[in-house]
Amino acid sequence: MRAVIQRVTQASVTVNEEVISEIGSGLLVLLGIESEDTEEDIIWLSKKIANLRVFNDEEGVMNQSLLQVNGDAIVVSQFTLHAATKKGNRPSYIKAAKPDIAIPVYEKFVERLELDLDKKVGTGVFGADMKVALLNDGPVTIQIDTKNKE
Repeated sequence: MRAVIQRVTQASVTVNEEVISEIGSGLLVLLGIESEDTEEDIIWLSKKIANLRVFNDEEGVMNQSLLQVNGDAIVVSQFTLHAATKKGNRPSYIKAAKPDIAIPVYEKFVERLELDLDKKVGTGVFGADMKVALLNDGPVTIQIDTKNKE
């Protein structure tokens, strides 16, 4: 499971010219799922995101988590995070999970993050042509891979 996490002052997801998710201050999470991803990956990544200290404290130091600032989150499925670009110029997405595996894992991840944050989490629409808008705050962008826990 791979995530690109962006601290935002606002973010939204639009499908067919309709805004389906919108947040103010918080995190936009782009989530790539592999067929080998497990419940353990879901739990670990959700806790990591909920507790990631990327928000400023009263002294302007990135020392507070999404939980501490009561921020919001949007999770958007993005299979292109598993693009392999080693050969040629056309990315291969062979490592990305197919929808029959990815959709349940994505839904479980969203449910888990809602539990960890104790609030509703915005989503995209799996497989849809989405327009994701954001105002990156900082900018702060973090990449996490559950198969490479550094």
